[in-house]
Amino acid sequence: MSGNDIAKAFAGGKAFIAFITAGDPSLAASEGFIRDLIAGGADLIEIGIPFSDPIAEGPVIQAANVRAFAGGASVAGAFELARRVHAQTATPLVFLTYLNPVFHYGYEAFCARCAEVGVSGIIIPDLPFEEQGELKSIAAGHGVAVITLIAPTSADRIRAIAEAATGFIYVVSSMGVTGVRAEITTDLKTIITEIKKHTNTPVAIGFGIHSPEQAAELSRYADGVIVGSKIVSLIAEHGAAAGPVLREYAASMKSALD
Repeated sequence: MSGNDIAKAFAGGKAFIAFITAGDPSLAASEGFIRDLIAGGADLIEIGIPFSDPIAEGPVIQAANVRAFAGGASVAGAFELARRVHAQTATPLVFLTYLNPVFHYGYEAFCARCAEVGVSGIIIPDLPFEEQGELKSIAAGHGVAVITLIAPTSADRIRAIAEAATGFIYVVSSMGVTGVRAEITTDLKTIITEIKKHTNTPVAIGFGIHSPEQAAELSRYADGVIVGSKIVSLIAEHGAAAGPVLREYAASMKSALD
């Protein structure tokens, strides 16, 4: 796989991107949950690598990190999870992680391992666009996309970020951390219209999306939606038995996008 494989997620229409924390509550359970999400219609899977200080995450995903660590999760375990899933499906996979684990692992080694196990891209919320250079060049050498975030505060940087984008562009719906939001008030239509003036790279919206109604509304101008906290909360509620619930939820979200 390579960063170009991410385009497959958007080739058949609006993409449903599902996030899951690797190892919550166990790596074996995560593997099954990913299969269920894909069976329900997920077009791309975002695998969160547990981290001790996930600054972009709200309480729901923070708690998932704690559960994952309690079950022995690690960077090596996340790679093994990706390898096992990739062997079973052609659905693109990306990692969401933070810079410290990648730096500690080594940029070259991390990107090489991503390519080996079938991870097409990496999202690093605490890596500013202006500081991506070294990692991005190494990742590109392994066919791995470094996926950039655009926040509501990024107005004066949209053109530069959009023109350099690879994989897809992750538009943050609201200020603050991840978590389910009853209402999203950011003028996302204007942000995405501006992005699309400068790139053909697909645009997906994340942070706060949880209902089919929100997905349908936002997909009017975005190329896909990203759901994390709602999926993680279903896992917290149902534990190892969450699979059928996740499949049903994914189907409802994909149906809304279709």
